[in-house]
Amino acid sequence: MTEFSGLGLIEPLLRAVAEEGYSTATPIQAGAIPLLLAGRDVLGLAQTGTGKTAAFTLPILQRLFQNKKRVAAKSPRALILTPTRELALQIGDSFTTYGRHLPIRRTVIHGGVGQSPQVAAIARGTEVLIATPGRLLDLMAQNHVNLGGIELFVLDEADRMLDMGFIRDVRKVVAVLPKERQTLLFSATMPDAVVDLANSILTDAERIEVTPQSTTVERINQRVLFVDRADKRRLLADLLADSAMARTIVFARTKHGADRIADHLKKAGITADAIHGDKSQSARVRALESFRNGELRALVATDIAARGIDIDGISHVINFDLPNEPESYVHRIGRTARAGTDGSAVSFCDHEEVGYLKDIEKTIRQPIPADTTHPYHAVEVAQIHASSKPPPRPKAPGSNRNQNNRNQQQARPAAAPKATPRAAQQPAKAPQAAKAPQKAGKPAGVPRPDAARNDQNRHDRRPAPHAVSHGTGSGKQAPRAAGTPGGNTPMRRKPSAA
Repeated sequence: MTEFSGLGLIEPLLRAVAEEGYSTATPIQAGAIPLLLAGRDVLGLAQTGTGKTAAFTLPILQRLFQNKKRVAAKSPRALILTPTRELALQIGDSFTTYGRHLPIRRTVIHGGVGQSPQVAAIARGTEVLIATPGRLLDLMAQNHVNLGGIELFVLDEADRMLDMGFIRDVRKVVAVLPKERQTLLFSATMPDAVVDLANSILTDAERIEVTPQSTTVERINQRVLFVDRADKRRLLADLLADSAMARTIVFARTKHGADRIADHLKKAGITADAIHGDKSQSARVRALESFRNGELRALVATDIAARGIDIDGISHVINFDLPNEPESYVHRIGRTARAGTDGSAVSFCDHEEVGYLKDIEKTIRQPIPADTTHPYHAVEVAQIHASSKPPPRPKAPGSNRNQNNRNQQQARPAAAPKATPRAAQQPAKAPQAAKAPQKAGKPAGVPRPDAARNDQNRHDRRPAPHAVSHGTGSGKQAPRAAGTPGGNTPMRRKPSAA
């Protein structure tokens, strides 16, 4: 375990970290902070809850403080681009919390609210601008913000930007940024479009990969309940009648499904609400605050709405609908194993979802124990799962367009980015669920999921980031976003005035 005191952080930041009750850095913090302080570009593969927000918040605050400049109106020095309003607000809270002893100003801009207060804050001058793509482009078009002075750029949750259709907007923003800058890209997964984006905006980057899937799930008590689809809502209400499920996130596959589940729980006397993309900003904020404050026992969410929400004290995660992507399962259940604690995850599986369950078990490299004691146990579904050849998986019922687009993008053949000379001597390998730690500086590239079979077709090959892999740590997990309980790159770029 690495202590924050050994990462090269200045005293005001160490004091703020200590005041939050942290002393030991998480793996991504231990790997990223020294690199960012040294001015390196970084590609971070990490899920929400690993402490990645503090991994870039702390070094950005330090670099801005140590390289003081007069703050010009409308011209921030650091830009953090994030896909959702909720995540933008959480990152803003993180800068406020850890920068409390430094004279660094930050501004958060996002849609769903009036722009006048945001415009006024930018006009007064701000060092750090945290923004969602849509609102940022709107203010840029109105000449309310100038990105010509950006020294540090963070693209957070790049894969979710892809899911939500923001990649084109991201490229528009990147096109106006100075070439001389330091860039950080964080993503939980690396679909092809994110690989291309990373190779186009990062220069000689160090790759840090943390939280292997097999390690994440080992801390979580998992069980699967075989049930007919018609009985799922009744089973859910029965489970939530247990007072031990005090703060539970329920995952649904569709927006309408999330609403129906929440309505059913309310009728059963269980305090619940739903969040998804069709909800207004104010409604989503109210639901999150009610859940965080304990006024709601259950929060029903879709994958896109839930990612980026970092709430401590979640007792259980329930997969009302199994995800059709195994990686989403790992992301979901990881919300109940935070700060070094164990968690509990319950998954419902009906006849049509047996194939999904098989894929999940293969991905996490372990079978999920079945609970057959509940009153709605479906024997036939259990028998199908026990057989060696499950029925073909149908298309996910009601899958939204973003999910389908993502599946198509991941399924398309694509080529791997160019490896550095040393890496090019090695044959391409298919990605693995967990990687052995690599020494810093070893070229590894940003491989595509299907790089091994398509490498011979690659024509446009670019320099690839170096790899630094870190395993998960133990002990007290350190800071996450505060406010929650708990193009081509032919040469090395140096950040200006940093």
